[in-house]
Amino acid sequence: IGTDPKTDIAVLKVNPEAPLVEVPFGRSEPMEIGDWVLAIGNPFGLGGTVTMGIISAEGRDINSGPYDNFIQTDASINRGNSGGPLFNMNGEVIGINTAIISPSGGSIGIGFAIPSDLATNVIAQLREFGETRRGWLGVSIQPVSDEIAESLGMGEARGALIAGITKGGPADGSEIEAGDVVLEFDGKPIDEWRDLPRVVAETQVGKTVDVVLFRKEEEVEVTITLGRLEDGERLIASNATPGEEEEEAAISALGMTFGELNDETRETYDLGEEIESGVVITAVEEGSVAEDKSVVVGSVIVEIGQVEVNSPEEVAERLEETRKAGRQNALFLISSKTGELSFVVLKLDG
Repeated sequence: IGTDPKTDIAVLKVNPEAPLVEVPFGRSEPMEIGDWVLAIGNPFGLGGTVTMGIISAEGRDINSGPYDNFIQTDASINRGNSGGPLFNMNGEVIGINTAIISPSGGSIGIGFAIPSDLATNVIAQLREFGETRRGWLGVSIQPVSDEIAESLGMGEARGALIAGITKGGPADGSEIEAGDVVLEFDGKPIDEWRDLPRVVAETQVGKTVDVVLFRKEEEVEVTITLGRLEDGERLIASNATPGEEEEEAAISALGMTFGELNDETRETYDLGEEIESGVVITAVEEGSVAEDKSVVVGSVIVEIGQVEVNSPEEVAERLEETRKAGRQNALFLISSKTGELSFVVLKLDG
């Protein structure tokens, strides 16, 4: 990335010697791929340089953070352009030039701008509060793969899978559950899992929103009141426990051996108190489907197919029920030793 993709948006108070003409901000949302745009900046220290191009893509993720939502343009943007405006053909600012991708450091026609709709929201917060205030849901999420979609009976893979609920967060005690797939948030469709953090962050703190979920083969609608992301980051910074491995024989399946969750296994595998129930994985067979999906000894199976399991026998029963239901895969909710939850899909062995 040529210019800095983490360029800050600042609100400055200036006392100009000569009158300044302000440029109007327009809406970035109505802009479409192929629309003409102008970029203005000071590349390489040159003053007021204007370049022209089109919008190449919208909602672009350039891996600079969880809220990436850039406008991509082929209007020439070079070093020094960061912070310059991207205009539509009505002379309205619809983006703030931010970054380029370039092996050489010069423009190759792949530049990125922060959408004006996002920028104006941040500017309004800076003016009112002197800081940004992003919405916070208090969940951990992961993508919905084709395998996960099949195991949930969804059909098409879409949305964001809720892997865990943050204790003390807005979702804790709400109607949202681990295993739900978020399909729509505050009226906005969640097509990909990465859409959810961005949409939540852009939503007003304290707002009560409608959330459409896919749960147990049907859509349900719940409401939740958002917290503040900055408060959530402080709350989350209070977890850490190292771990160890050992082994204990019990029922085996899919290359894993299972044991009861009790005082002895808690001590053996150094499991945190936040893990209240489940079945301990005491061994993982080399070359098995479990090892292939990075399942490790000392993890705890919390659910299979969105049904809680609390004994090795229940694990075997749930797997058998899943096979009888004609499923090719089983969806496991697995907790790490420190209580971090994630979903893992394992192919059933016939």
